[in-house]
Amino acid sequence: MKAVAVFPGKAGSIHLAELQKPSLQDIPNGRGVLVKVLRVGVDGTDKEINAAEYGQAPPGSDFLIIGHESFGQVEAVGTRVTELRPGDYVAATVRRPGSSIYDQIGTYDMTTDDTYFERGINLRHGFLTEYYVDEPEYIIRVPEGLKQVGVLMEPTSVVEKGIAQAYEIQRRLRVWQPRRAAVLGASTLGLLATMVLRLRGLEVVVMARTRPPFLNAKLVEETGARYVSTQDLTLDKASEQFGPFDLILEGTGFSPLVFEAMDVLAKNGVLVLVSVTGGDRKVEVPADKINLGFVLGNKVAVGSVNANREYFEMGAKDLSQAELQYPGWLSKLLTHPVDGLANYEKMIKLLTEEKGAIKVFVNVTKE
Repeated sequence: MKAVAVFPGKAGSIHLAELQKPSLQDIPNGRGVLVKVLRVGVDGTDKEINAAEYGQAPPGSDFLIIGHESFGQVEAVGTRVTELRPGDYVAATVRRPGSSIYDQIGTYDMTTDDTYFERGINLRHGFLTEYYVDEPEYIIRVPEGLKQVGVLMEPTSVVEKGIAQAYEIQRRLRVWQPRRAAVLGASTLGLLATMVLRLRGLEVVVMARTRPPFLNAKLVEETGARYVSTQDLTLDKASEQFGPFDLILEGTGFSPLVFEAMDVLAKNGVLVLVSVTGGDRKVEVPADKINLGFVLGNKVAVGSVNANREYFEMGAKDLSQAELQYPGWLSKLLTHPVDGLANYEKMIKLLTEEKGAIKVFVNVTKE
């Protein structure tokens, strides 16, 4: 069995590995599910792991199979698996439980542990391989009608979690009914967030640096949202013109924008942060003004990292609804296919050099 792997800590070590095919018996008590991988989405995380910026191999291995955005088809199930059957289309969660109480109740994405177990990222092998085996608790059935776009399940789950958390937090207000939202960034996450918010009936303004016309802006407008270039309008001015924004989702990876968003967020608003930023960038901010606004305006800022199965299941529902409401829209996000695991060098090159890519994905095997 082939797999794309790296030697963690060694930059540029991506390679094609030959491994033994996993078995149902690898999972105890007859609870194994063997999945044939059809497609895997890749993103900046995979590029950064290959650059040795982070990532660790599982215990007993000197390599890490990368890829955390999976879509596949069940090939076989153990004797005590009733949730899934051969032929089902599926996606898998990324995080695996640690030792905290949150891990033990299925909310492993809320762990308080310092060590994370994430398939394809840290201490657990990923999905850029021909087969994987796992427990059904971490595998989500995907409707057959989504088989062409099911590879978007994992990034959709990230968006679903962030937005669901905003609504959950604001239950404290009893009657919170957000009308306007801003999405900062028009990458895959930004576009999927736009879709989810539009499905909920919000007016949405998407802000990113590139001036239209370009594909991302066109996709935004096809959902009925508005696209604005930050070269033409600041977030502050956009808030005056189109806001106030009850919900802002920040996914640019440009941390100074977080403080601008805090400043313009509407009263009783929620700022959702979904981008992970490294480095040591420093900026001056109007600290007193932001603090005063948050205290007197009952504002909230919340971070959101990957997702448990609850949000994957939400994603399956919203992707299904999007296929009905915006026919063909999701397929347009799948801009750069790579055929076969052996073309891993092309995959990395696309992630590194192709500025117009929305979603790079690998066609691993056929049904």
